[in-house]
Amino acid sequence: KRRETGYLEGGGYLVSWCFGHLAELASAETYNEAYAKWRYDDLPILPEPWQMVVSKDKKKQFDVLKSLMNRADVDYLVNGCDAGREGELIFKRVYDLAGCQKPVKRLWISSMEDEAIQKGFQTLKDGKEYAGLCNAAVCRAQADWLIGMNATRAYTTRYFKRLVVGRVQTPTLAMLTERKEKIEHFKKEAYYKVSLSDGKLTVTSENIQSETDADELRKLCDGTEALVTRVKREQKKTFPPKLYDLTGLQREANRFFGYTAQKTLDMLQELTTV
Repeated sequence: KRRETGYLEGGGYLVSWCFGHLAELASAETYNEAYAKWRYDDLPILPEPWQMVVSKDKKKQFDVLKSLMNRADVDYLVNGCDAGREGELIFKRVYDLAGCQKPVKRLWISSMEDEAIQKGFQTLKDGKEYAGLCNAAVCRAQADWLIGMNATRAYTTRYFKRLVVGRVQTPTLAMLTERKEKIEHFKKEAYYKVSLSDGKLTVTSENIQSETDADELRKLCDGTEALVTRVKREQKKTFPPKLYDLTGLQREANRFFGYTAQKTLDMLQELTTV
């Protein structure tokens, strides 16, 4: 219930936060000053061991976290970062750089409603249970660095023009380009379907490119009997959608109206007050 610089304190807890990734993988020149100049002959650059650095504009908050993590009266840490791979990575980087070795518990929630948060604290998990997810995040980050750093430098120095290459953006761009090419050079192609009907039930074949093949299939069906081997009936129930939690409402408001999360929160609080 007391606000301090960079954290809150009360009820036996210290609560602090990260601004996205406080720490990040070091740039190439950190490993060797010669890498500051891009040269094809220096590739590939393969860090060993990997080094982390704290973003300059976020160092103040990192120092706060480091101090809190290593306080003598802190018995264990609760990782309350986003419930996902990136949340694990954000926490691990700060934890490792702070030199902390205290036990970690995991708050795993996807809703910011009070009830969901309280339930999450009542069912805290051992942080070690998410080691695999954390390792996956580390691998993803290192893969991004290796491909982005080396491929970007390779293409740029070979073609004398800055060409940015990334693990995700490059294949995605290739897919978009391929799709665009198909649309721009689209050619209509005829196809055929064969339908079988008894007046009540109709069964239709998949697309058949050859008219001859389609006609042959039609002839095979003409004058013959079709046997229904199985009839499957299912009874399904559709329940009304649940009421929005705050996160879901903010997501929908942004999708439909372009509202920021803060604007949605402000509007909701105003309605609640009214």
